[in-house]
Amino acid sequence: MSWLKNFIKYHFVKRIHRDKLHPSVGIQQRQLIQHYLICKQNKQLPDIKTTGFKVFSQFEEDGILLYLFSVIGEGKKTFIEIGANDGINSNCSNLAVHFGWSGLFFEGDANLIKRGRKFYAKIPTPYHPKPTYVQAIIKRENINELISNNGLSGDIELLSIDIDGNDYWVWDAIEAVSPKVVLIETHTEFGTNNIVVPYDPDYMYPGKHPIYHGASVIAMNKLAQKKGYRLVAASDLGINQIFLRNDLAVDEIPSIDPASTLWHPQTIDGFQSFEAIKDWTYLEG
Repeated sequence: MSWLKNFIKYHFVKRIHRDKLHPSVGIQQRQLIQHYLICKQNKQLPDIKTTGFKVFSQFEEDGILLYLFSVIGEGKKTFIEIGANDGINSNCSNLAVHFGWSGLFFEGDANLIKRGRKFYAKIPTPYHPKPTYVQAIIKRENINELISNNGLSGDIELLSIDIDGNDYWVWDAIEAVSPKVVLIETHTEFGTNNIVVPYDPDYMYPGKHPIYHGASVIAMNKLAQKKGYRLVAASDLGINQIFLRNDLAVDEIPSIDPASTLWHPQTIDGFQSFEAIKDWTYLEG
């Protein structure tokens, strides 16, 4: 009966994608943008914590990003997503599908890239600008060359990093572009410790331990400040932290305390998993 299981799974996934692609999804979001613009004009913008929702993203990132770009403008509609998976279930998919954004998807798995290219061949329309897929294992030593060789430089709208490993070190190395918004994965299990796992150019998940990589929310915030960004939001679980460049929307979008993003009961329960590796080697952020 495995054929039946696969048949059901295929059509279930296909239906989910069809629902996400329905024109009403984009129309409702455009109406929401108009609402935010009116709120901005009246100086009554909502609390960013209330704006999250999921279309293609893993958590609430789609809604938060929609809010941010409603306030600061969509600009050139350009993104870079490092660790993009297939580029369908990702942090930039909603913007690409419903708002015509394009940019670079970096992914190491050729099969995932093949699946993504097939999807975007017809989405949102055959003649629409398409994202570029780049197959690569991302390291701090190669990221700037990879970005430059694929045609991007200077200001871009969004940088998303989720590579389950050297996320902190890759962002630290990026100089080829200046993103307006940065969305990056952290390790909430590290709690309020200011720690970073040392850089390992050969790291492959899960390594010596599934959570022994990356940086705490405190360390990532310090890196952001050094690079000229402020923390403005996070997913409810606190895993994905969202930073805004300091020259943008200073009056409309204030900074938040990174420790305040560690409120979720599931996140707090996760602190205990750090006990097993608390005496391992770390650097200060």
